[in-house]
Amino acid sequence: MSITLSPPISVSTRRALRTLAARSRAWLALGMMTLALCACQKPADWKLTNVSGHLPDLQFALTSDTGAPITEAAFKGYVTLVFFGYTNCPDVCPETMARLTQALQQLGPQAAHVRLAFITVDPHRDSPAVLHAYVRAFDAQHAIGLTGSDHAIETLARRYRVAYELGTPRADGNYEVTHSAAIYIFDATEQARLIATDNDSADTVVHDLRLLLAQSS
Repeated sequence: MSITLSPPISVSTRRALRTLAARSRAWLALGMMTLALCACQKPADWKLTNVSGHLPDLQFALTSDTGAPITEAAFKGYVTLVFFGYTNCPDVCPETMARLTQALQQLGPQAAHVRLAFITVDPHRDSPAVLHAYVRAFDAQHAIGLTGSDHAIETLARRYRVAYELGTPRADGNYEVTHSAAIYIFDATEQARLIATDNDSADTVVHDLRLLLAQSS
């Protein structure tokens, strides 16, 4: 199944993307510094940022890519990777989804205990059907697309300090969405444990997922 990406983005949009990305990296860097000072019991083995006790547990009420209502209860018992993006994203989202899919493949049989939640920040275009086709193109077994009302998405994004902004529609009605690209990792009890960034490789993600899965077993 192929994925149709949006046309090349304009220079002004690229500048906006770089600005938002820089702000997101600055916020994340500040958060990492704070966590380094606060997390006195940080395990030396973690390669990702340990956010245990510093972010809310997984909690939401959205619509799954099958069109059915879904809450965090569907992910209880699984280590869950949460990524906020949108299906028309030309670069960051497909790159991130491909990297996470690679990580799940490297986990082998352990991937059965992991779920990947792709939460759209563009609910007007990302219907359940669109999300279903998108996530299945990457990982039909472990990935689930989630959407909801503007209010539900905004509230959830604010809960985890996810920044996003819809651009001005073009003549054809399409528009770009600037958004941060952090990956939030929750353990089997739905507690926030780790954050990965676009600088973390699939191998790094796999390393920490194995540690988290070992703790959950």
